[in-house]
Amino acid sequence: MNRVFVTGGSGFVGRNLIAALRRRRIPESPDGPRPDLIQVRALARSEAAADAVRDAGAEPVRGDLNDNDALRAGMKGCDVAFHAAAKVEEWGDSAEFDRINVEGTQGVLDAARAEGVRRVVHVSTEAVLAGGRPLRNADESWPYPAQPAGEYARTKGRAERRVLDANGDGLETVIVRPRLVWGPSDTSLLPKIVEAVKAGRFVWIGGGRYPTSTCHVANLAEGMILAAEKGRPGEIYFLSDGKSIEMRAFLTALLESVGVHPGNRSLPRWIALASAAVGETVWRALRLRSQPPITRTAVRLFGQEVTVDDARARQTLGYRPVISREEGLQALAAVCPGG
Repeated sequence: MNRVFVTGGSGFVGRNLIAALRRRRIPESPDGPRPDLIQVRALARSEAAADAVRDAGAEPVRGDLNDNDALRAGMKGCDVAFHAAAKVEEWGDSAEFDRINVEGTQGVLDAARAEGVRRVVHVSTEAVLAGGRPLRNADESWPYPAQPAGEYARTKGRAERRVLDANGDGLETVIVRPRLVWGPSDTSLLPKIVEAVKAGRFVWIGGGRYPTSTCHVANLAEGMILAAEKGRPGEIYFLSDGKSIEMRAFLTALLESVGVHPGNRSLPRWIALASAAVGETVWRALRLRSQPPITRTAVRLFGQEVTVDDARARQTLGYRPVISREEGLQALAAVCPGG
């Protein structure tokens, strides 16, 4: 792996991946000298995104997922492409989810094949399995649900199928599925929860007393790189921090690391599900642009057990977390002591 291309490079996952790639040295080759460090290009939709990509250590390529010319320009001469860009929201326009998560993924695959990229590593999510039942120690053999838990789950599942179908004829595709990505400089999960707490909208679903898996962003970056180096073409790998933790204990520690206290308000799970169903129906009927107070996606992913088994990644990739959950939480608290 000498030259790589990253989508979503200015995002939470992408920035951490770029930094990890730039720290990784290329093994010596009997074929001749190589640059010491992996060369990284990353897609950037705006000048602000381009600045973030530069700061992370990559060369920005201006464009978006639906810009085939930009994708091909970014991938030219690369041997690996990491696809981390996605619409990660609980709610939104279904066509927009399809455009970004499904057609955007197809665009990455098409550009990779056209430019002769050897391997594409696609960042997916445990949400592709979220339907009615809790996910208890789910592994890669679990089937997709008949009724996905919202547009994010539906379109990420469709994207996965596109990635698996593309494997072969000179292109190797590998999928990683992290669960509940967290860590420093989080621009997705933690800010939304903090906002909900401060606005008085946060409640524990079912008391929050159920286990969850988590994946520190540094562990995700490590797993992505290992998937590029050692993953079997056409395979999926769950990634996690290891042993599960109670959701309430984890979110409380995560919030308190930035000086926010979640409180004790709780809502029974059945009421949460019923409220989500009614709210989503009303919002669709009235075509409201805002997000309902509670969604099926939130209840299925954060209101019941979601634990995953990362044994395949450990056995096949040699994956091991590079930071423990306890170390990660301590590091967050040290950065923002007392909030």
